[in-house]
Amino acid sequence: MNTKIFLSLLLGFLVSCSYAQHSKAVTDPAVADQLEMTFHPLKSELQSQPLSGEINAGQLATEWHKQLISFDKKHTLPPEIMAEKLRKTQEKLSQSHGIFPDENQLKGVTDQPTIGASFEGNWFDQTTPPDNSMAISNGGYIVSVTNSHVEYFDMSGTRLFTSSFYDLFGDPSFTALLYDPVVLYDSQADRFFMVVLHGSNSSISKVVTCFSKSNDPQDGWWFYKLTGDPLGSSNWFDYPKIGFSNNEVYVTGNLFTDDDQFSQAVLYQITKSGGYAGGNLEWQYWSNISESPFTLVPASYGQQGGYGPGIYLVSTHGTNGGSDYIRLFDLTNDISGNPELKAYSINANFDLAGDAPQPETTIVLDNGDNRALSAFYLNDIVHLVFHSEYENAYNGLNYNRLTVPTLTNWSSKFGLDGYDYSYPSVASFGATTTDKSVMICFLRVSEAIYPQIRVVYVDNAGTWSNSTLVKEGTTYVDVYASQGVARWGDYSGISRKHNASKPDVWLSGGFGSFRLDEHAFDTWIAQINGVSIGIAEPADAHPVRIYPNPVYDIMQVEFSLEGRSNIEIAVLDQQGKVVKILLQDTAPGGRNAFSFNKGVLSGGIYFLKVSSSNNIIRYEKFIVQ
Repeated sequence: MNTKIFLSLLLGFLVSCSYAQHSKAVTDPAVADQLEMTFHPLKSELQSQPLSGEINAGQLATEWHKQLISFDKKHTLPPEIMAEKLRKTQEKLSQSHGIFPDENQLKGVTDQPTIGASFEGNWFDQTTPPDNSMAISNGGYIVSVTNSHVEYFDMSGTRLFTSSFYDLFGDPSFTALLYDPVVLYDSQADRFFMVVLHGSNSSISKVVTCFSKSNDPQDGWWFYKLTGDPLGSSNWFDYPKIGFSNNEVYVTGNLFTDDDQFSQAVLYQITKSGGYAGGNLEWQYWSNISESPFTLVPASYGQQGGYGPGIYLVSTHGTNGGSDYIRLFDLTNDISGNPELKAYSINANFDLAGDAPQPETTIVLDNGDNRALSAFYLNDIVHLVFHSEYENAYNGLNYNRLTVPTLTNWSSKFGLDGYDYSYPSVASFGATTTDKSVMICFLRVSEAIYPQIRVVYVDNAGTWSNSTLVKEGTTYVDVYASQGVARWGDYSGISRKHNASKPDVWLSGGFGSFRLDEHAFDTWIAQINGVSIGIAEPADAHPVRIYPNPVYDIMQVEFSLEGRSNIEIAVLDQQGKVVKILLQDTAPGGRNAFSFNKGVLSGGIYFLKVSSSNNIIRYEKFIVQ
């Protein structure tokens, strides 16, 4: 690259980095001495990677749509974990409840997340699971990735760009699978950072790190091909997680041998100024990390700006019948400051759950294990989510607030017997840096409902709201099932829009959808822009199914009656005021379906009330686009 152009880009990047920089917490030395683990991580020599390629604005090569489909999971879990999961799955299936109560019936009136913009994201293209990740910039541009391709949207849901990763890069050296994309918005630099993996053996494994040229991804990217076998020990790189601090970006992953055995986790520490300017990338890696964590999650700053030097990382580590822990790792400094990697062990309590049953099929969805999935850091606290057993072998959400100065952890679970709540991601929803409120996106399924996307709010005091339906599934999922198990979403995505006038979070996840003659997953993207008072469900409510939801034109309502009854169906606003009585008639017993056009309803959130002979059958929230 021309030196003058590089210096101009570097100056522009430095000017853009004028957002607030925050310091890391100071851990009490006495506590640190007690909980710090003794180990000797290995830090590599400083590496320098020249620019590998450039994605120009509007660049799109010919679409080849290359893909290799494996019906089995890439990596199997250890035998003792697989045996425990199988036991829990059989326990779950043996106690089938049929139709389960929903959480709103049990918890009554409470605050619930409210949905703003809501639209379809990446379509299923025969690659599964989706492995959703997404980010939104202060400029209002959304980057949404799944396991095969990337799409850009604006905040109204207009699709600005779509491409497979092969065609995005246009690099003929990418001959193997490109997969497991993850993306974040680096609010300190006002840029996007994305990682995509290449290949699943040591000879071709690459960690493709991508830096956007501006906060609009349409302006293009710089990308670098880092080795996926940093130790030169016939390993390859999988399960990436990414984060950022004031001056650096980070990539973590798990190394596997060529015969598919887990080797160890590694951490790539990268100086970001060169990457955002398209210059040389200065980086180093860490190996021999204490307790050999499986999936190490960097905790980026939760609101506008960054923190540092260095970064905090977290992992969960549990053994069946033994102790469970949360590990906190402190990368103490930037590359230029002679960093150390310290580790602390905090006791926790969580268990595996079984795989997840679905309606109308014997295929269950893979619930994975209890690995850490999503985290951020704010005001001395690392917020962390994963899933673990809630009750009777069903998964629930496991949300943690780990206070760094005291190395203490507050933890709370959320779920409901009969439902699996899985694959959560978390973002700050606080109005200030001292406000601990969060939104948690997750996936849910049961024998009564198809795989769906939901969101739940946890306030500053740690009180859970009822969850809000974001996108209802329209089918079970059995695509590429193997031995009675299909892959689930594996991840959901979430990102705070930092310059919004009030807390504003965007999310993405996979929902059951019939596409390309397959019962598979499509992606839905939604804005969570507040919290409101919901309407309480009656204690004896019967199930009512509304679809599609959100509503664009025609809505379908399905409900069941014990016998022939007078029926009333009405639309209510969020305050419970009747907007329109849609139907007053007599309906036969059994299953009934009613449809209507959204008509003159303006965009927003409403409730549908279904009553039978003056007894309320169900309140159901729906969204009009």
